[in-house]
Amino acid sequence: MTVMASTETSPTALRAGAETADPPGEAKARRGSSRRGAVGWLFIFPFLVVFAAFLIGPLVYAGYLSLYTKGLATGTTFAGIDNYTRAFTDPSFLKGLWLVLRFSLVVIPLQIIVALIAALVLDEVTGRLARFSRLMIFLPYAIPAVIGALMWGFLYSPSFGPMEQIASLFNAQAPFLLSRGNVFYGLLNVVTWQWSGYYMIIIYAALKSIDSSIYEAARIDGASSRQIATRIKVPMVSSALVLILVFSLIGTLQFFNEPQILRPIANGNIRPDFTPNIYAFETAFNYAQFNYASALSFSLGFVVFIAVAIFMFFTRKKGSLFT
Repeated sequence: MTVMASTETSPTALRAGAETADPPGEAKARRGSSRRGAVGWLFIFPFLVVFAAFLIGPLVYAGYLSLYTKGLATGTTFAGIDNYTRAFTDPSFLKGLWLVLRFSLVVIPLQIIVALIAALVLDEVTGRLARFSRLMIFLPYAIPAVIGALMWGFLYSPSFGPMEQIASLFNAQAPFLLSRGNVFYGLLNVVTWQWSGYYMIIIYAALKSIDSSIYEAARIDGASSRQIATRIKVPMVSSALVLILVFSLIGTLQFFNEPQILRPIANGNIRPDFTPNIYAFETAFNYAQFNYASALSFSLGFVVFIAVAIFMFFTRKKGSLFT
């Protein structure tokens, strides 16, 4: 009897064990969640491999190169931050950096204004005309940058371009938009044409997410279409405008494709130090200074990071430019 009493389990212990044990449904759900998580990682694993191989790996290797110098007599030696010090005191790098900063101050507001006006107009238009207009405005972004730059190079050509042909009909000479005095504006036109449609789509999507009852209430209160656009629509899409400004700032400071492609027809007006990216490209592949070119690239990355951080600091209040 004593042995039997010692091996019996009390009702209180049974209740405690039942309370601590997981219900069968929860355990099954947990196993299913773990299985789905493993399947998810399996699907993104190819992307992670490509991402590491073609972005993380080259960045790490370029960062390693930027810390060394290589000479015929000295060989490869550790330079520390000497390459970065040289970059930020290099007149060619600073000249290109100053140009892209000035370019940003002009092209970013211009792109935003064009995209915002187009989105506001299309938001009021309905029917097939609206769909066709959205497609036509967005189409330049769908054209690869190389093809777009080549097309504008043909249009700008002083020998066989259509601008020159039209001017010759009136015994006049068309302005060469890639001349030393006009190259800034010629590139400004190309970049605005190519990117405004993309930014318009972002703003247009933000406008479509606004509840239409807000507009109806404003009209009942006597607001005109212009007041609705400027006092309701624009402030309510300010988060999208901030996003566009960040994209524009990053892309403009890394200006490379358009001037590099248009260099052959620019008659020497787009020099090897025209922008920091072109200067780094020329330093690496024409002068074989890969270590210094890596430092130039990372120096430009630091400038981009600081510029975006400063911009985000001043627009941090609710992510808005208007509050």
